Amino acid sequence: MSAAPAIACRGLRHRFDEVLALDGVTFDVAPGEVFGLLGPNGAGKTTTIRVLTTLLPASEGSAAVFGLDVRRQQMAVRRVIGYVPQMLSADATLTGTENVWLFARLFDVPRSELRRRIDEAIRLMDLEAAANRLVSTYSGGMVRRLELAQALVNRPRLLILDEPTIGLDPVARSGVWDRVRALREETGMTVLLTTHYMEEADQLCERVALMHQGTIRAMGTPEALRAELGPDATLDVRSTRRTARRLG
Repeated sequence: MSAAPAIACRGLRHRFDEVLALDGVTFDVAPGEVFGLLGPNGAGKTTTIRVLTTLLPASEGSAAVFGLDVRRQQMAVRRVIGYVPQMLSADATLTGTENVWLFARLFDVPRSELRRRIDEAIRLMDLEAAANRLVSTYSGGMVRRLELAQALVNRPRLLILDEPTIGLDPVARSGVWDRVRALREETGMTVLLTTHYMEEADQLCERVALMHQGTIRAMGTPEALRAELGPDATLDVRSTRRTARRLG
């Protein structure tokens, strides 16, 4: 019997008043895969993430994480995921270690494992030298890596990253990519990320779903999508919108 997909979405629909944010979203992510949701603002990427993280109940359809229904088994789902939201959220008045400790306590990491788990998460994100500094002294890239450490302290089976490099300069963006790649190589965990940029999907993802206006317009490897989409497949925010309209 084959293992359950890491993520299984079937016909997800959701409205915010008159706006149809998700319109029949269906996709699977295999265990250990790095999968990207690519599209402009308003495409439905973050709404999909909110459904998968149990923060928003879909109006219609179903979603499961490692076979756990996100509507009926919310606490079980939360125990197997790590989540990094779009906006930087680390507490600048605490040190890096204190921020990770706070998340470890929120996830009920056993006290006997607290120090080891915190040290492990900080090491994975290459933050040992800055661990005891106030986060107010961190660069944007360091804060993002700290948030990755926070998300990893409960050793999730699925790491969800919502536009993890938004607002970062190219050097900081590259640093986050490096840490995500190293994390995947070291742990083999499943990763779902959203992004505006095909370049980011190229760097990190094995498969990508191109979203626009709440639907998936194309899906495949970054190489296959570039071959299908042609010379405008740099796919920044504007060209992604144009391409999605063409595919639709």
